[in-house]
Amino acid sequence: MFNHTTTSDRAIIETLEQSQEKGFRMLLAKFQEPVYWHIRRLVVSHDDAQDASQETFVRIFRSLHQYKGDCSFRSWIYRIATNEALRIIGKRRQENVSLESESTGAILLFSDDNIDNGDAIAAKLQKAILTLPPKQQLAFNLRYYDELGYDEIAQIAESSASSIKSSYHIAKEKIIKYMNSNN
Repeated sequence: MFNHTTTSDRAIIETLEQSQEKGFRMLLAKFQEPVYWHIRRLVVSHDDAQDASQETFVRIFRSLHQYKGDCSFRSWIYRIATNEALRIIGKRRQENVSLESESTGAILLFSDDNIDNGDAIAAKLQKAILTLPPKQQLAFNLRYYDELGYDEIAQIAESSASSIKSSYHIAKEKIIKYMNSNN
């Protein structure tokens, strides 16, 4: 067996090339949980996050031959996951659904069994993040939760590091302001 926390991205890619089934198991073992939570923070709804996660791994599997190594494997995976999350968010916007609608998942965030309702500060932080535009949400989530560097976030967002750094700092200021309010 393999240890998914120390399995290198190169080993996963090489195994995928030799044995798709074994390589895909390695890929899922290392990336399934972080990808799910990355998407979940963007789309909020557990069901949407599961759907987008599954579609992410299908797309990774189908397009692995397109990975050229011009960015890290993790960045490439997160870019696909981000695009899936943004596709769901865009679909919601097209349906003209308000943020407070249950179908968006904003209400579900605070009633879902997968989130600890007892932590009022964490709940307020999530509400603050939801008030941000998508680019600022992405920059904040990847920097704060996933602890990625600005260059890697820029690769994921297909943007510049300076733009991502600016988005992160603006997001951080808005969140601080929200957290200090009496909402």
